[in-house]
Amino acid sequence: MEIAIRPKLDRADVEALVRKHLPGPIEVTGHEEFKDGFFNAAHALALADGRHVVVKVAPDKSLKLLRYEVDLMATEIECFERGLEAGVPMPALHYGDPESGVMIIDRLKGVSLPKARSEMSDAEFLALRREIGELSARFATVTGERFGYPRRSGRTVADSWSESFLAMVDDVLADIAENGSPLPRPAEEIAAIVHAEKALLDEVTRPALVHFDLWDGNIFVEPGENGWRVEAFIDGERAFYGDPIAEIVSITFGSEVEQAASVEGFLGREMTPGEERRLALYRVYLMLILIAECDVRGFEEEQTVGQRGWSTESLLKNLALLEADRP
Repeated sequence: MEIAIRPKLDRADVEALVRKHLPGPIEVTGHEEFKDGFFNAAHALALADGRHVVVKVAPDKSLKLLRYEVDLMATEIECFERGLEAGVPMPALHYGDPESGVMIIDRLKGVSLPKARSEMSDAEFLALRREIGELSARFATVTGERFGYPRRSGRTVADSWSESFLAMVDDVLADIAENGSPLPRPAEEIAAIVHAEKALLDEVTRPALVHFDLWDGNIFVEPGENGWRVEAFIDGERAFYGDPIAEIVSITFGSEVEQAASVEGFLGREMTPGEERRLALYRVYLMLILIAECDVRGFEEEQTVGQRGWSTESLLKNLALLEADRP
């Protein structure tokens, strides 16, 4: 899929980056471009010495992006560095430069979860969902200095989670207004519903690292001696420091049984009513992002129609939950 903001690089461009940033000598024996991502360019190179790496390059800084997408490569590099230190399964990071928007990581041996799903039994898949929950919980063991996105502008950085999260929501609503993205309800109403939960958000007192993009396409798996296992998580561009419960948003796409398995792995228990309510807030936020990005990514029409459709449906569902269950 062609994405308007994704950098267009050829093999020579990618080889030059690897020769510049990895110890040599470098002899390239194979090249593959990945076109299923929606933001960075990603190219795989096979090297004569047996190494297999992926080069990621961020969009040009002059392009129109959403507010939270500024310094996104810096965010991903920090997510990789701190996640790996905490024992999160992620590809090894060989080079990362947020200024030039380049990072080089190991190429994984496995495949994305959607590609492997048909080869698993339902029991194997549920066991894998529990493992995804358990391993993704390691992100939350990392504590940030303050809440918010780890970017230089500091737009959403704050000492309280409520101040930070409400700024994040206000930013994406500003993007939506600026770009004329369609909303099913007035932005002022959505903002009021979210801002009414300030006290609930203030129950979160530790800024934990949250990947916030662990949908199945960003989870790589491989067969092991005892069945399928998680090899690694990828793509930490959306990471922030906040409420660990926000991680549950992306690991619980699927049936109720699959969602329950992921939550069991992540928490080791059921969610409390307060956590369920905060989860609805984070789903509202993600759906707003997905609606907003349709107007800056340059999606094909079919992708835009589909993404707007199901994200709008989820947005309305979670806003209704917040309104109906308001204390």
